[in-house]
Amino acid sequence: MKRARIIYNPTSGREVFKKHLPEVLDRLERAGYETSCHATTGAGDATTAAKIAVERQYDLVVAAGGDGTINEVVNGLAEQPYRPKLGIIPVGTTNDFARAIGVPRSTIEAACDVIVDGISMPIDVGRVNDRYFINIAGGGRLTELTYEVPSKMKTMIGQLAYYLKGIEMLPSIKPTEVEIEYDGKLFDGEIMLFLVSLTNSVGGFEKLAPDSSLNDGLFDLIILKKANLADFIKIASLAVRGEHVHDPHIIYTKANRIKVKATDKMQLNLDGEYGGLLPGEFVNLYQHIEVFVSKEKAEKMSGK
Repeated sequence: MKRARIIYNPTSGREVFKKHLPEVLDRLERAGYETSCHATTGAGDATTAAKIAVERQYDLVVAAGGDGTINEVVNGLAEQPYRPKLGIIPVGTTNDFARAIGVPRSTIEAACDVIVDGISMPIDVGRVNDRYFINIAGGGRLTELTYEVPSKMKTMIGQLAYYLKGIEMLPSIKPTEVEIEYDGKLFDGEIMLFLVSLTNSVGGFEKLAPDSSLNDGLFDLIILKKANLADFIKIASLAVRGEHVHDPHIIYTKANRIKVKATDKMQLNLDGEYGGLLPGEFVNLYQHIEVFVSKEKAEKMSGK
């Protein structure tokens, strides 16, 4: 019999998952998995739990929570000699990664269907300074709002919490002098932010990296050069439609390896969580972890 380990954040998304845990356990058992679970107790605990799942050679690890929980689980699985398959049950605030792999956010039951009836595909993972990310890495003051929003506020009002914090931060955003080297090219100048993306879905925007692929071995690099407040608001409105990539303030390209240095202190954001400080070298780990994706997404990834 195959074995599954559920690693879940009991405080994610208005604390809904633990109410549905018996149904999820039953569903996985009926699908042929001998299933156990672990409730995380604080920062870093999901990474430790994932490493234990690796040591015990579970066939499947299910990460139930928001993007932060998924990131921690991936940090426990990445570059291990044995890596279980990964299933996702999104119960966070933005659930960017689940959106990118076609996992429904409507109900926990629908997300379980993808794990039980879906298809597992190998996808790329990013590494920077001995940390891993599966969706997005970035730097610049605005990228910090994802972990500056208090978790209580996220639980109470969800996505709106990010917008409120963003509006509050906008007037204080200043450009930073950086040097970004990507696949032999160099950008040297002032930027508002940069994003190194593995998927098309970032901060609820589904077309921020419109040409992204989950398994092509390449990052999508987005650089927002120095811009005033009016330019910034205009670019944000274009980003909803994926038309920001043509704006003169934007550099949008693909790269396998990216190095970033900043003259001032610049924090790294990894999948919405604090990831230390720059400088950093971003490396794409090609098709590194096998993840259950929706059938529609699997067809798209395999080029059918």
